[in-house]
Amino acid sequence: MTPVLPNEHPAVPSPKLGVILVNLGTPDALDYWSIRRYLGEFLSDRRVVELPKFLWQLILQGPILTFRPKKSAAAYRKIWNTDLDESPLRTFTREQTDSLRERMGENVRVEFAMRYGNPSIPSVMNEMFKDGCWKILCVPLYPQYASSTTGSVVDKIGDTLKAMRWQPTVRVAPPFFDDPVYIHNLAVSVRKQLDSLEEEPEILVTSFHGVPKEYLLKGDPYHCQCHKAARLLREALDWPEERFRVAFQSRFGPREWLQPYVDELVKDLGESGIKRAAVVSPAFISDCVETLEEIAIALNETFQEAGGENLVSLKCLNASDEGMAVIEHIVRQELKGWLN
Repeated sequence: MTPVLPNEHPAVPSPKLGVILVNLGTPDALDYWSIRRYLGEFLSDRRVVELPKFLWQLILQGPILTFRPKKSAAAYRKIWNTDLDESPLRTFTREQTDSLRERMGENVRVEFAMRYGNPSIPSVMNEMFKDGCWKILCVPLYPQYASSTTGSVVDKIGDTLKAMRWQPTVRVAPPFFDDPVYIHNLAVSVRKQLDSLEEEPEILVTSFHGVPKEYLLKGDPYHCQCHKAARLLREALDWPEERFRVAFQSRFGPREWLQPYVDELVKDLGESGIKRAAVVSPAFISDCVETLEEIAIALNETFQEAGGENLVSLKCLNASDEGMAVIEHIVRQELKGWLN
């Protein structure tokens, strides 16, 4: 029986389950101000840069946001999806979302959000709640936990809830770096790509996004989770340990970051006589500027300049069968008790 609401009572939608896939973020366009706006939001996050706010904002709003947008635009321009006029990260995240919708059916509403940029976590959560999603599962698409990634997503969810009078019940999926389904499907994807090459690489490098070393010393588990994921992947591939390397990329600023640095590692490989190498990026579920430009283009150039012949950047899971098997597994696992 439909309940009778008092006169002038706000409309109440039928309750639904909601799932939000959350990725890091992307600029909306390639122009200076779009990229500056994105970088400003990203680099202003205290989880990302843990310097005193006043000092850091002087540096950020001065030289960094004056000059870095041009450099970032040049990197994005090399890999931009010109057909849709958007970054590949947005394209791949949308494809993952569309595929998950088909897999989950009508009982679950599936959307995606970006921690930085659009669509924002607050806009998506509020829209879904107004549509009746009173229980929402947020899935950070980061296999390994870091304060600057998953921790920041949880912060933003909390900030969003603070501003809501009527709040949904929210779950946040945990990191899945050692989940057997993730490791199995990652290994299947890597093996398929290696088998498609004319010659097997001499060295397989797992490159993870770096963080400052002091974050590890303060208790961040990211470094340990990266190494465990790499070990489990190597074991699943049955890859020789002497032909396997773990490294970290994307360091920024003068502080020491997690080592070894992947650009220095690859340079050493080329100078030591290695001609063929492949790089897999287990910190990313979706290909982005870090994999498509920093690894596939810039790192290959570094390798060749050092004497190597070809460095292959293996694709992330994206919306492949293996990738969607992982995402669906995580979602169904975390919806237990909510989804019949």
